[in-house]
Amino acid sequence: MPPEQRDAWLASIERDWRAAALVERERALCEFAERLTLAPASMREADVLALRAAGLDDRAIHDLAQVVAYFNYINRIADALHVELEPEMPPDPREA
Repeated sequence: MPPEQRDAWLASIERDWRAAALVERERALCEFAERLTLAPASMREADVLALRAAGLDDRAIHDLAQVVAYFNYINRIADALHVELEPEMPPDPREA
């Protein structure tokens, strides 16, 4: 995929992953990541089974959970301590 096309695709995912052109596997990853981020206590075996149905093995599921959980953790620490963004990072538009 050419860089310009990749950048547009990534921007579409950032805007609204549900409306982005994703294959089943990518959609399953996003669904899992969103649920783990917004409602971690609601996670069920069905969430893992959906990832398996999309072709992920146990290692990939473990890696996905680790990456999403760590990203959430580090962002919560940064928010709690009011860490300043690096200059090249755009601010969250929800905080404008």
